Amino acid sequence: MTQTINRFDHVGSYLRPDYLLEAREKNEAGEITDTELREVENKAILNLIKKQEEVGLKTITDGEFRRASWHCDFFWGFDGVDKITDEPNGSKFEGKVYGITARLSGKISGENHPFIEDWKFTRDHASDDVDVKLTIPAPAQFVQEALREINIEATKKYYASLEDLVEDTIASYSTFVNEAYEAGLKTLQFDDCTWGRIISGKDHTGKQYTDEELNGHKELFLKLNNGVIENAPAGLTVNTHVCRGNFASTWFASGAYNSVANPLFTDENVNTYYLEYDSDRAGGFEPLAEVSGIKNVVLGLATSKDGKLEDKEALKARIKEAAGFVPLNRLGISTQCGFSSNSIGNNLSEEDQWKKISLLKEVAEEVWG
Repeated sequence: MTQTINRFDHVGSYLRPDYLLEAREKNEAGEITDTELREVENKAILNLIKKQEEVGLKTITDGEFRRASWHCDFFWGFDGVDKITDEPNGSKFEGKVYGITARLSGKISGENHPFIEDWKFTRDHASDDVDVKLTIPAPAQFVQEALREINIEATKKYYASLEDLVEDTIASYSTFVNEAYEAGLKTLQFDDCTWGRIISGKDHTGKQYTDEELNGHKELFLKLNNGVIENAPAGLTVNTHVCRGNFASTWFASGAYNSVANPLFTDENVNTYYLEYDSDRAGGFEPLAEVSGIKNVVLGLATSKDGKLEDKEALKARIKEAAGFVPLNRLGISTQCGFSSNSIGNNLSEEDQWKKISLLKEVAEEVWG
């Protein structure tokens, strides 16, 4: 039996409204309190819930409106992690640098993570017939961040071995996942740029990986992600989005999925893969033949990086092409990434954003009925 899939979907983040960005700036400047900022966030999220439901989405999110960053805000919610916002050697995106990171300040643990209360707010205000999913960075993403050159010295203060770090990461994530499930979560999405790093063949500094390093990373990332999935409750759906970077309409990686299809598509134990296929940088659909079992693939055919609307017939033709490698009943369609993975959004308007989602709905109805 095929696992559940939404025929048209989205990755998770949406453009922040201007009034929310202004409130965050005032909060950072000490002009409004955290409580006042949260009230503005609540307003923006309530408006977003309404818009997502009106456009017909069956799975919605809070747009990641409470985050500055898609990944670091989650890391900062763990015990034993410091919030760093001014790292000059941060992540590089086609000439731009995003200078935030998460640096260890002790042994990590995952109890009482604030993201659970954030998720409950959205759940409590959504209609009963929609699923409120939660998007978080993959476990592999956390360890990759801890092992970066800018963070490795701090990591080694608290973890003498990689094995100990892996063990605590799996345990901390598993604590979070189980607490989220107990709160009512049904769908969890791992957002994961680690495979994108492998695809690019280069680390954060631009240094080329050796074959030995690449094979080691594949083994490590699979162990981390599957370790948490294995500890997850049986009733929880775990999906993943494989990303090549998404910051102010730029990216950090290019390349086809061929180099990671085994073990990513063969052995990662997720329900559904959300895959970037919006440009030639992603290569062809051939690696999808490696997707094992009855796992689904949501094709990220519409770009979230600009406002140009895709051609409907071209999208339908690409779905048909992909169906030559994964059966049509296990395929869906989405944007290739979120619209605003960080508080700095991509170069399109909110109107463009909703036009993209509406187009995906039209395509899905014509392809799958």
